[in-house]
Amino acid sequence: MKPLFDFLIKLCILTVILWAVIIWGVAPGTIDLRSVFIAWVMIFVNTLSGYLLFEYAFERDSSSFNKVVFGGLTFRLLVMMLLVGVILVGNYVSDYDFVLSFFAFYCIYVIVEILGYQKKNKQKKNIA
Repeated sequence: MKPLFDFLIKLCILTVILWAVIIWGVAPGTIDLRSVFIAWVMIFVNTLSGYLLFEYAFERDSSSFNKVVFGGLTFRLLVMMLLVGVILVGNYVSDYDFVLSFFAFYCIYVIVEILGYQKKNKQKKNIA
């Protein structure tokens, strides 16, 4: 469970840093914080679920691993596309702020997710 704990700690630290930059680094009133928050929640849940699926499938055989990880990736992608479509069509948020923060958060959090995968693989090699 140590890699999961490390991943969660890194995710929390990154989240605090990003929100500090958003809140204190941007001129007040220039962005819609509600739109940014909704985008952040979506990406945070997506990243966390992706890593948890990876953890679940890690010790399984290759076929099961691929089904869980790539099937989970496909399902997460479809859910994210559906949510983005509903949010944008329903005009629930400021489009520009939402889309910009969604892509920014996605690019940053996917790097953390990949680094978490690599660390887990590296620990397995060190044990073996």
